[in-house]
Parts: sequence; structure tokens; C-alpha cells
Amino acid sequence: MGILISILVGAIAGWLADLVFKRFSFSLIVQILLGIAGGFVGGLLFGRDGSVLDQILTSFVGAVIILGIAALIKGRSSAV
Repeated sequence: MGILISILVGAIAGWLADLVFKRFSFSLIVQILLGIAGGFVGGLLFGRDGSVLDQILTSFVGAVIILGIAALIKGRSSAV
């Protein structure tokens, strides 16, 4: 059951992060993976383990950080 909740939380967080960075527009699978990776990054930063809403928020922040880094890398590579 924990895996299903992680996938659902990842999907929601990835979708929300994708809305913030509209220029990327990833597929649903990539959004889920991004949200799960964001949950890992957010967990490392905040060390939170709480309600599903806390997990979504933590995953969202982590996913936005990952997308921000990707935008910086993409911006630097196109300038070269």
C-alpha cells in the first residue's frame, strides 16, 4: 500500500511542479518519476514524514528544485 501512496503523491507533486515550469510539459510517467525523485530530495532537505499533504508539499518542493536545476543546465548548454 505504501508504494501506491508514493506513486500517487509523486504524480500529484510532479504534476504541480510541471505546472510551475510550463515550458517543459512532461508526460505523466515523467511527472510521477519527477515527483518521486522530488520526494527523495525534499525528504533529504526537510526530513519530514507526516500526513499525505506534508508528503505532497515536500515532494513538490523537491521536484521544483530538480526542475530548477534542469532549467539552469538547459539554459547554460544552449548559451554555449
